[in-house]
Amino acid sequence: MSSPTSADPTSAGQWQVDQLDLPAYLDRIGVAAAPPSIDLLNRLHEAHVRRFTFDNIDVLLRQHAGLGLDAIQEKFLGRGRGGYCFEHGTLFAAVLERLGFDVRRRLGRVGDPATGSQQGRTHVVVEVAVDGRRWLCDPGFGMSLLRPIELADGAVNDHLGWQYRLDRLSDPDGWRMSRLRDGGWQVMHTADDLPVKPVDLAMGHHFTSTFPDSHFLKGLMLTRHLPGRHVSLTLETLTIRYGDAPTEHRPLRDGELADWLKVLEVPLTDDEEKRLLALTPPA
Repeated sequence: MSSPTSADPTSAGQWQVDQLDLPAYLDRIGVAAAPPSIDLLNRLHEAHVRRFTFDNIDVLLRQHAGLGLDAIQEKFLGRGRGGYCFEHGTLFAAVLERLGFDVRRRLGRVGDPATGSQQGRTHVVVEVAVDGRRWLCDPGFGMSLLRPIELADGAVNDHLGWQYRLDRLSDPDGWRMSRLRDGGWQVMHTADDLPVKPVDLAMGHHFTSTFPDSHFLKGLMLTRHLPGRHVSLTLETLTIRYGDAPTEHRPLRDGELADWLKVLEVPLTDDEEKRLLALTPPA
């Protein structure tokens, strides 16, 4: 990715970061404002990932309000909801900019290019330069790392038993993010070095939330990091991952999804919960 430079003077305006209710965000995640540092970045990233779910509920219910920062913060900060990568990335980058960090938004492709399973540029990560080093933040992935990983070839992030690795690829592919799974490295996504504008996120969001074959429209994806475990739900399955123990994976029992909505603290309205629970698993 790009070498460290001073922050883009047009960034705040085009991303509407002046509209962010920073005190409400910091109160929601329980972190106090402080000068930019890697310690603050670590605390913000982990608190964000633990506080907000990764989910496609609004896309699945055909009620997504779009990527305007006002709509995202009403959802995340006002209601305590979560969302998917476009929302997480937009909100987290705005927070970092308001706190004085040097921020670059980047787009990536989910999947492994070696297997032909890669998707379009529909994943958002955040590049941050702080204290003379560069870091990749990834708060909006279903299996997000808890803390940023340094942008260095072969860098490994091992926090509380969750292990991730970053490898440099040839330009313009950028960086490959992998996580340790079953004794081997599983590719999560690649992120490139190209500049990103709000319209790029709007186009990606439009595709993922409206294209008939988008996997975000085919079934539930709901995940959250809980203490000592990572929980992932679909309409029909439950997966619980641990940093230092085998993964549990099984079918959901009748009525169990409603119970997990409470465990994961997903504040749906009665109507939203009713419509979600009425959905049938994909054929």
